[in-house]
Amino acid sequence: MRFETVQTDIAVIGGGLAGVCAAVAAARHGRTVALVQNRPVLGGNASSEVRVWVSGASATGTHRYARETGIMGEMFVENEYRNPDGNPYYWDLVVLETVLAEPNIRLFLNTDVHEVEADGPEHDRRIRSATGWMMGSERKIRFESRVFLDCTGDGLVGFLAGAKYRIGREARSEFGESWAPEEADDITLGSTLLFYTKDTGHPVKYIPPSFAKDVTKTTIPERRIIRSGDSGCYYWWIEWGGELDTVHDNERIRDELWSVIYGIWDYIKNSGKFQADTLTLEWVGAVPGKREYRRFVGDYMLTQNDVLRQEPFADRIAFGGWSIDLHPPQGMYAAESGSKHMYADGIYHIPYRSLYSVNVSNMLMAGRNISASHVAFGTTRVMATCAVIGEAAGTAAALCAEKGITPRDVYDHHLEELQQTLLRRDAALIGLENRDPRDLARRATASASSELVSLAVERPAEPHKLESDAGLLFPVDPAIGRLELLVDVEADTAIAVELWDTGRAENYVPHAKIVDASVSVKRGERQWIAFDLPWRPAAPCNAFVIVKANAAVSLWRSDEPMTGVLPFVRGRKPIVDPKLEEQPGQPVAEWSMRRMARKPFCFRLADETAAYGAGKAAGGFARPYGGPNMWVSERMREGSGEWLELSWPEPVAVSEIQLVWNDDVNEYLINLHYIRMPFDIIPELAADYRLEAWTDGGWATVHRETGNRRRKRTHRFDTVRTNRIRVVVERTNGCPRAELPEIRVYS
Repeated sequence: MRFETVQTDIAVIGGGLAGVCAAVAAARHGRTVALVQNRPVLGGNASSEVRVWVSGASATGTHRYARETGIMGEMFVENEYRNPDGNPYYWDLVVLETVLAEPNIRLFLNTDVHEVEADGPEHDRRIRSATGWMMGSERKIRFESRVFLDCTGDGLVGFLAGAKYRIGREARSEFGESWAPEEADDITLGSTLLFYTKDTGHPVKYIPPSFAKDVTKTTIPERRIIRSGDSGCYYWWIEWGGELDTVHDNERIRDELWSVIYGIWDYIKNSGKFQADTLTLEWVGAVPGKREYRRFVGDYMLTQNDVLRQEPFADRIAFGGWSIDLHPPQGMYAAESGSKHMYADGIYHIPYRSLYSVNVSNMLMAGRNISASHVAFGTTRVMATCAVIGEAAGTAAALCAEKGITPRDVYDHHLEELQQTLLRRDAALIGLENRDPRDLARRATASASSELVSLAVERPAEPHKLESDAGLLFPVDPAIGRLELLVDVEADTAIAVELWDTGRAENYVPHAKIVDASVSVKRGERQWIAFDLPWRPAAPCNAFVIVKANAAVSLWRSDEPMTGVLPFVRGRKPIVDPKLEEQPGQPVAEWSMRRMARKPFCFRLADETAAYGAGKAAGGFARPYGGPNMWVSERMREGSGEWLELSWPEPVAVSEIQLVWNDDVNEYLINLHYIRMPFDIIPELAADYRLEAWTDGGWATVHRETGNRRRKRTHRFDTVRTNRIRVVVERTNGCPRAELPEIRVYS
């Protein structure tokens, strides 16, 4: 047996996606990091050991322009390229290689931390070390660091250090949360095991084990969806243990979940109700995927009300968007639905004060154990949200280690630096503007070879019958006058439209009606019908046009997407909670664009738009927020590129250019695909491009990139003094236009 001591600036305990992103963020900031994981693979519940889909703010396509960027976004996009079929083992490799690419990270797999040395009074504890046992290697390792991050999910490190925490549900009266119980209790969400099946092509028998449960004697067949072709997260509802202790009763919970899985498979194979003769079990999980245990207390506790009103915290450091998703305590045996969902009208913001302990001075937390009420935890718990929280916590930890300060000091004295660092790294942060004083692009004048000024989608592909209201979202900058729609009309009628704003800049649902119009139309096909919808908003924003249902009318959809333009169809008002007499409004669920992505309605605006001007690439926002926030060129001509230029009155020294390309954060990506995308690389991404500086009376290439498939690129080169630089897009990955959300320039 070997005893070792490892000293690093930061120790990250827990190698799920929160821990991975925390470690990578801190390492990229120049800090040394020990990443300690008690399993043989990284990824936590997303790994091949558990195989839960990585969900996040997009909420399976419910929210618009909500996909995470930063480190989690890098992994999403890389996985789409490497692993279009969603192989769980290939996803493991994407996560592992993200960590191995960072030389400042020392990775310790199979290392279970179970001892923590901490001192100080109850209100001001400090962690000195954490000690773990590396299974299979007989190594006892003591980790000593200035800053510790508890990314364990269950919160063991903080618990052993004396951090304040909660388990269970708060009373409704504590935070005024309508979804909280009247009385506080110790109930949590349960744990889940999943299984995979495959078709062998020949008959396969199945003899259930003796412990398999007869599910026909439970409510499962009548209350839950069982289909022979489904596997993986389609069976998310195989959940149990919410009325137990999900940590101390972990083995009991696993055995119960196993008994139900093998019983469900017996029901599928042997009941005669399914076509399953050639199906067999390919994989059954053995590590329960826990949803909930300890939640630490920070300087702020996020609540249901913060989420639903989208509280714009001054210390926001990440965003989420998954519904508040709570499950009945009885799990799979409950008579009621397996879950109930409540969405905000758009993404919500997460405050930094929820990421550090109220009483352990050198501990941050990331993942499902952050400072949130049980109800708010119902949305922050999903893994892509945990990951972006991890990136923020890791960045804050790096600032702590660099400056010799506490996480609370970062909030008190360095919050602007934290937020601007996250923005510079393209982290998942919405509504904060780039104010980096070192960024030379902020004081440059932007120009371009061309700018998209005519907002129109005119190539029809398939008709869409107006059986229900339809929606069309597009940017208004600076004003709109006349809108034309391409329609088929089966009988003389009147078409009614309404123009609405979206309220918040981060929202994509109708909020307040501005103006409406109705036009009488004659029977006929492929008619361009004009509507007068005059509006000049106080600031650039999105418009949401509702085309009212009319059985005699069909809109035309195109197969040519347009950045910043979204189609919607209005569905039925969703049932949030069957127990409620009056269901609350859920516009993001009511207005859907599922199965309509990249297929906008054909339309054209009479007025030119400034929404895609060259200056947008240095306008302070690197993702959609009240508009597309990017430079978009006209259609690229064969054999010629499109360029964006920055110029200064006097020469400046330039040695680094950072680019954020458009990877369409509206596109819903997931790690273990239940949908297959039509592309492996996001088409809007620039593929081949070059950077040029004006020197000695001509353009000199300082960098050229080919075969790019990534969103954020940083290019460093020998310093040049110039008053003009430009990026020339030679080829995209399929988009007919060059699209660049952000350019930054540094000396």
